[in-house]
Amino acid sequence: MPDIRPATPPAHADRAAWLGPYVAACVMAWLLYVLAGAEFQRGLWQLWEAVYQATLTLWPPMLIGLAVYPWVRRLQRAARSTAAMLAAHGLAALVFGALWEALEFGTAWLLYGRPHATAMLVQTLLWRAIWGVVGYAAIATGFTAMLQSRRARAAALAAAQAEAALARAELAAISGKLNPHFLFNTLNSLIALTRKDAGAAEGALLRFAGMLRYVLDSKRSATDRVALADEVDFVRDYLFLESLRLGPRLHIDWQIDPDTLADEIPPLTLQPLVENSVLHGVAPRVQGGRIRIRSGRDAANDGLSLCVEDDGPGCDPDTLEHEPPGARRGIGLSALKRRFSLDYEGRATLRVHTRPGAGFRVDLWIPQQP
Repeated sequence: MPDIRPATPPAHADRAAWLGPYVAACVMAWLLYVLAGAEFQRGLWQLWEAVYQATLTLWPPMLIGLAVYPWVRRLQRAARSTAAMLAAHGLAALVFGALWEALEFGTAWLLYGRPHATAMLVQTLLWRAIWGVVGYAAIATGFTAMLQSRRARAAALAAAQAEAALARAELAAISGKLNPHFLFNTLNSLIALTRKDAGAAEGALLRFAGMLRYVLDSKRSATDRVALADEVDFVRDYLFLESLRLGPRLHIDWQIDPDTLADEIPPLTLQPLVENSVLHGVAPRVQGGRIRIRSGRDAANDGLSLCVEDDGPGCDPDTLEHEPPGARRGIGLSALKRRFSLDYEGRATLRVHTRPGAGFRVDLWIPQQP
C-alpha cells in the first residue's frame, strides 16, 4: 500500500501559511491602538501623535512575535507533558517581556538620550512585564490554534486517504478475481462439454476469455467507469457459463431499458450481486430459481436505477450487518457500499430488501453526468 502520510510542506509554503495571518493581525492591532489613542476633534496633529505612539509601542512585540511561531511549533513537536509545556511557555513569556523592555529602552535612548530612557524604564517596568506576558500569551495562543488546526486537517486528510486506500484495497479484492469455485466449476463444465460438443465448447471458451479480459481491464483503476452495456454483456457471459453447470434450474429474467445501456457504472457492479443470487438463491435448491435483472432511468433525478432480485430463501436482514469477514454475500455488499462512498461521495445508494422465505433484492441508484 502506498505511503499515505501527509507530506511536510516546504519551508516557504509553511512561512506563507502563518506569516500572512500574523502580519494581518499586527496591522489590525496597530489600527486599533491608533483609533484608541486618537482624538479627532483636536485636529490632524493628534492623529499623527497616535500613529507615532502606536508605532513606537508596538513594533518591539510585533518583531519579537516572529520568533514565537517556531518556538510554539517546536514545543508541539516535542510532545512534552502539560506541566513542562506550561513551564516552557511561562519562561518564554518572561523572556518576551524582557526583550520588549530592552528594545523599547534602546529606542528611547537613541531618540531622547539615556536619562529619558532610564526614567521611562523605571516608570513602565511593571506594566511592560505584565503586557509582555499578555502579548506573548495572545501570540502563542494564536499560533497554537493555527498549528492545531493544521494538524487536525492533516489528520483528517490522512484518515480520509487511509479510508480511500482501504476501500480501494477491498474493491480490488472483489474486482481483481473471480470466485475460485466458479473458475473450477466452469473449467470442469468446459472439459465435459468438449467431449460432447466441440463447437459449443469453443464458443464457451471464447465467452470465458472475454470475461477474463473484462476483469483484467477493470483492474486498471478502482474509479474507472464502464458502459452498462459492457457490464450486461459480462454478466450474460457469466450466467451462460453458470448455466453449463446448473442447466434448466437457472432462470434469468432480463428487464434492461435500452435507453440506459450507455449509462456509466463502476466495473463489476452487477456481477457480484448476480453471483450472490446464483450461489445463495439458485444453486442450493433442487428446483433452482429465478434471477431478475432490471435497469431504468429515475425520472425524478435522472439517475440510473438497477435491481438484482432472486426468489431464493432470503435471510434475516440483521444478519447481513454481522456476517463474518469471509462471508461471500457480505464481501460483495460491503465492497459496493465502500465503492459508492468513495466514487460518488455518498450520493449513490445501495438498499437490500430481504426476509426469510421472501427472496433477496438489491436496489442500486447511481448518479449520472448530465
